[in-house]
Amino acid sequence: MAEGITAIICVIILIVLLSAFFDSNRFVTRTYEIRSKKLTKPCRFVLLADLHNKSFGRENDRLLSAIEEISPDAILTAGDMLTAVRGADFTKALSLMEKLASKYPVYYGMGNHEYRLGLYPEHYPGMYEGYLEGLKKAGIEPLINETVYLPAWNIAVCGAQIDRDYYRHFRRLPMEPSYLPKLLGTPEAGCFQLLIAHNPVYFDAYADWGADLVVAGHVHGGIMRLPFIGGVLSPMLTLFPAYDGGIFHEKESTMILSRGLSSHTPPIRIFNPGELIIIDLKPDK
Repeated sequence: MAEGITAIICVIILIVLLSAFFDSNRFVTRTYEIRSKKLTKPCRFVLLADLHNKSFGRENDRLLSAIEEISPDAILTAGDMLTAVRGADFTKALSLMEKLASKYPVYYGMGNHEYRLGLYPEHYPGMYEGYLEGLKKAGIEPLINETVYLPAWNIAVCGAQIDRDYYRHFRRLPMEPSYLPKLLGTPEAGCFQLLIAHNPVYFDAYADWGADLVVAGHVHGGIMRLPFIGGVLSPMLTLFPAYDGGIFHEKESTMILSRGLSSHTPPIRIFNPGELIIIDLKPDK
């Protein structure tokens, strides 16, 4: 009996280890379709999040090839393309952004790791300036609480960079109703409002602000995913997060939450491959 139990445990451990190896080094593609009367014509976005300076193949050639096959109109990034570690290399993330910007418009929303670099320059000397300078040389202007209007589709893309207090571990800090309007202004009612907001926990606040579509990341799919349960652990160290990946609805708003492309601390994914997302926006007539 004991030998049988030991054998079962060993098999389970082996399966977990194999999944951690393969799922930490691959990605899958998922497609979502959103319709709205505010849209004037179809638009296809690719959503990237939580790359954490990983490379899929040499110089991210596997990821770039997949994006080229999708043929998007533009790229959205929901933050954490690099990792805030003292003296860390961000060239893989920057190289990917440069290559993408040479072919597509890139709308870059900041994550907590990019934000942390700028918040604590004494801990990460030169990293924030170096990364942003590289993005700008590539033609990418990060949307730091700013909006850009895309007249071809009647889409307003806004990037929200919320305060570090909203990333606290173990609990969700309440967000006052006035916080986002003060941070981002008031959305134009006639435009399709696409909000890039790294942290999905505040989806209700984003919906109240007026977002038609929220794209987010941060949770990494819960690091490990269990059948019928979903993600196990969020970066805020909460078990079984309600928002772990997929599509969600709140009032008149929709959120597409990427499970991310990679992870950090620990840099593993179990039953949880990286995710490349296609978003097809279409007029609802």
